[in-house]
Amino acid sequence: MLERLPEFIDPLSLADKRGALKGRIPTNTLHRLADMLHNDEGAIAVELFFGREGRLAFCEGQIEAVLALKCQNCLEAVEWPVSSPVKLGIVASIDQADKLPEDYEPLLVQEGNILLKNIIEDELLLILPAFPKHKNRCFVPTLDDNKTDSLFNGDSSPPKNPFSILANLKNTGDL
Repeated sequence: MLERLPEFIDPLSLADKRGALKGRIPTNTLHRLADMLHNDEGAIAVELFFGREGRLAFCEGQIEAVLALKCQNCLEAVEWPVSSPVKLGIVASIDQADKLPEDYEPLLVQEGNILLKNIIEDELLLILPAFPKHKNRCFVPTLDDNKTDSLFNGDSSPPKNPFSILANLKNTGDL
């Protein structure tokens, strides 16, 4: 088993040799993921095992990381723990992908070597939320009359109904 991950891999060759890869990929090398990240510090822990079961070449393993995503409410960092299993069937065509068992996702390999980081980045993009947010209400700076920052409405009471004036008019007939 390799402790240092190679940049390029040949999944079919690894499957034939029952190869295993274990190591870390720096987050700052995952360029398609960069827009979702608040910062690109840290690394993704990768553990992959390649093998064959009959005619099916496969890649199974685990991806683990704690990513600092941009909260879509406040644009501050939200720590997002990721622990995801990987279960890929290595295929050379769409027809082969259609014949994979249901619990395998296709990994289309038309050439010999592919970038390992692309496989990991694809898996991360599939499991991360489209709109990451803090679990609790975020601090959103708004200016009130005193020009000070406040939380949403400045207090924890529900927002006032904008139609309450109309309800008042209906009941009393006055403005």
